[in-house]
Amino acid sequence: MVGWMNSVLLVAFVHFSYTTVKCESPKNAADKSYPFRNVSLPWDVRVDDIVNRLTLEDIQLMMARGGGRGGIDGPAPAIPRLGIGPYEWATECLRGDAYAPGNGTAFPQAIGLAAAFSPELIFRMAEATAEEVRGKHNDYVKKGQTPYHAGASCYSPVINIMRDSRWGRNQETYGEDPYLSGVHATAYIQGLQGNDTRYVRASGACKHFDVHGGPENIPVSRSSFNAVVSEEDWRMTFLPAFRACVKAGTYGLMCSYNRVNGVPACANKKLLTDILRTEWGFKGWVISDGGAIENIIHAHHYLNNSVDTVAAAVNAGCNLEDDNTWKDPVFMSLEQAVTEGKVTEDTVKERVRPLFYTRMRLGEFDPPEMNPYSKLSNADVETPEHKALALEAAMKSFVLLKNNGVLPLNTSRFRTYGFVGPFATNASQLMGDYAPHVPQYQIITPYRGLQSLAKMVQFAPGCLDTECVRYTAYDSQAVIETINNTDINFVFLGTGLAVEREAHDRPDTELPGHQKQILLDVINNNPASTPLVLVLFNAGPVNISFADLDPRVSAILECFFPATVTGDALRHVLINDVKGAVPAGRLPYTWPMLASQLPPMVNYSMQGRTYRYFEGEPLYPFGYGLSYTRFSYADFSCTQNITAGQSVTGTVTVKNTGKYDADEVAQIYIRWTDTSLPAPKIQLAWFKRVTIAANEQVQLSFEVEARTMAVWINDGWHIKSGMMDIMVGGQQPFTKRAVPGEGIVSRFNISGSKYLGRA
Repeated sequence: MVGWMNSVLLVAFVHFSYTTVKCESPKNAADKSYPFRNVSLPWDVRVDDIVNRLTLEDIQLMMARGGGRGGIDGPAPAIPRLGIGPYEWATECLRGDAYAPGNGTAFPQAIGLAAAFSPELIFRMAEATAEEVRGKHNDYVKKGQTPYHAGASCYSPVINIMRDSRWGRNQETYGEDPYLSGVHATAYIQGLQGNDTRYVRASGACKHFDVHGGPENIPVSRSSFNAVVSEEDWRMTFLPAFRACVKAGTYGLMCSYNRVNGVPACANKKLLTDILRTEWGFKGWVISDGGAIENIIHAHHYLNNSVDTVAAAVNAGCNLEDDNTWKDPVFMSLEQAVTEGKVTEDTVKERVRPLFYTRMRLGEFDPPEMNPYSKLSNADVETPEHKALALEAAMKSFVLLKNNGVLPLNTSRFRTYGFVGPFATNASQLMGDYAPHVPQYQIITPYRGLQSLAKMVQFAPGCLDTECVRYTAYDSQAVIETINNTDINFVFLGTGLAVEREAHDRPDTELPGHQKQILLDVINNNPASTPLVLVLFNAGPVNISFADLDPRVSAILECFFPATVTGDALRHVLINDVKGAVPAGRLPYTWPMLASQLPPMVNYSMQGRTYRYFEGEPLYPFGYGLSYTRFSYADFSCTQNITAGQSVTGTVTVKNTGKYDADEVAQIYIRWTDTSLPAPKIQLAWFKRVTIAANEQVQLSFEVEARTMAVWINDGWHIKSGMMDIMVGGQQPFTKRAVPGEGIVSRFNISGSKYLGRA
C-alpha cells in the first residue's frame, strides 16, 4: 500500500502499581560462557540452550508468573544459576506508553487514529511509542528494577472488529472493517518492532484473539460469554486482521475472555493451534487476557480444577498466563499436569521457547553495545517531536460530519463566544482508555484551546460531570442565558470513560443523561443569526440525527478522544491556521440513524452489522467525512481482465478543485456481482490519504490484491470467475449520504477460479 509496508521484517489489567522488584545478579562470571550468550550462534540454537537448561519448575514460573500484576504474579522471576534476570511482560502501548511509571506522550485513542485513514501516521505513532517504552525499560534495567508496565513487550494493538455501537471497548479498535484494521495493524507492528536486522525495539501482541466485540457487561459478562459464530463470519470478519498482524511479524497475540462456539478462547485448539500455528505459521507466543484462564473455571465452568485447565490451555497453544486478580495462577499447576500425564514435557518446552526467543531478540542476552535500541532512555520520552506528532495525529483524526459553510471560522466575524457542555472543561474525559500518565494541568481542554479566539467567552457546562446525571440537577436557564448575546455558540458533548470503556457497555446509543436536553435547549433558543457548532467526544456513535437534520445546527465535528492536545488541535482545525488543519478524517464505522438498526449485542451473526452487511440507511456511512475544499476524480483506469489469483492494478487522477490545500482519502471498493456467493455487499479494497494543493491534481496508482476478491466457502478461500464492480471516490459508494464530488464505477472480469487454501 505504501513503500514501508512492503518491507519484510527480519525480526521475525489495567491495574496501576509502582511496585518494583530488584534483579538478581549472576552468581559468577562463568555464566557468561553459556552458549545462549554466544552472539555468533543461530537464534534457535541459543534458545534451545536456554530451554534445555530449565527445570520444569523454572518453566512453570516463566509461564505462570510473567504476565500478571507486578509484585503479585509478575515479573517472570530471575533464574540466578543461569544469570537470567526477571522480566516484566505486562506493558500497554495502544497509543503511547500507558500505565508505566512517569509521564508519556499521549496520542489520540485508537478509534481516532483509525479515522485518519493513514497507516503511515500509525506507523510513526508506533515508532514514537516504542522509543518511549524502550527508553523507560532500559533505564529500569540499568537500575536493576522491574516495575509493573515497564517491560518492552506491548499488549497492543487492539484489532477486534467494532461490530456493535454500544460495545464499551470500541474506542480501542481500528473500526469495523477487517481490511482497514489489518492494514493499520500491519503499520503498528512494523512501526513498534522496528526494522533492525537483529534486534526488536519493542515486541507487539495483537489482541483480543478472537470473536470478541462485546458484550462487556450488558446484557451479560464478558467473562462468561459464549460467542456463537458461523465459520463464514469467523473467517471473513473476525480473523483477517489477526492474520495480517501475524504476517506483519508480531511476536505475540492475546487470547480473549469469551468462549468461541462453546470453547474458551484461551483453551481453544482450533483457534490457537489449527488456525494460528498450522494454517498461518505463527511461531510466537500467546498470552491470556487478564484473568481469562481463571475464568475457564470460575466463569465459564468449562473445567473445574486448575490441573485440567492448565493442561487444556497449554495443549491448545497458550504460552503465558496474565493473572491479575488471583494470587495463585492456574499455570502454577503445570508441573502437576505433567506429572499426571495431561500435558507432555515436550509440549511445555515448546510453549516456553517463544518467550525466551522474544527476550533474546529484544537483546536481553547480548552485550548492550550491540543493540541500537539500548541507547534509548527517559530522554526519549515526551520529546518535542513526539508532542508535535501527537498534535498532528489529533488534527488528522477529526471527522467533519456537517458544515453549512461556517467552517473554517472567519475569526474577524466573531467576538463573543458561547461555550456549553461538560466536555468544554473536563480534561480527564478527553483522554480515552489506555492513555499514558499526563498531569491534568497539561491537558488542553476545548475551553483553553479556543478562548484565545474570543474577546469574551460565556460558559455554562450544563452538567458538572460528563454523565450529566450525578451531581446536580440540569440548569436549563443557565444554558439558555449563555448562548444569548453571542456571535457564535459551541456545544461540547460526548461520552468519555464515564460512559463507555472496558468492562462498561452502553445500554443504548443516546447522549448521556441530560446532554440531549442541553443540545435541544441550545438549538431551540439559539438566535437565528448565530452559528451553532456541535463538537463531539465519543467512540461509539451517539444519536444526533435530530441535530444533523436541523438547519439551525451549522456544523458537527467528531473528535473521538484526542488526548492531551485536544484544545490546540481543535483550534487549528476550526480556523485552519496551520498546514494539515483542513479536516480529512473518515468514519471507520457505520453511524446508525437509530438504535433499532442494531441487532442484539449477543448475536454474533454479521447480518445487518457494519457497512459490509448493513441494512437500511445509516446517518453517516463508513468512510464518510467532509472537507473545507472539494475534490474530483477522473481518468480512472484499471485492469479489465485478470486470471483468478491476479491483482487488479490501475490509476486515477484526483484534483483539489477548492481554495484550500488539503488531504483527501481516496477509497476503492469492490462488489461481487454474483449474489449467490457468501460475500459481503461491498468491501473496501484499497485507500490512500494524500495531500493535494489547491487547484492541483495527483495521479494515484493502486493495487487491489487478489486476496480481497476471495470468499470463504466450506473448506477455504476461493476466488470465483465472473464480473466484479470496482469503485473509486472520496467515500463509500452507493450511499444516500454523500460528500461533494462523484465517484467513478467500473468493472473487471475474473477468468477461471482459484482455491487459495485455508490460510
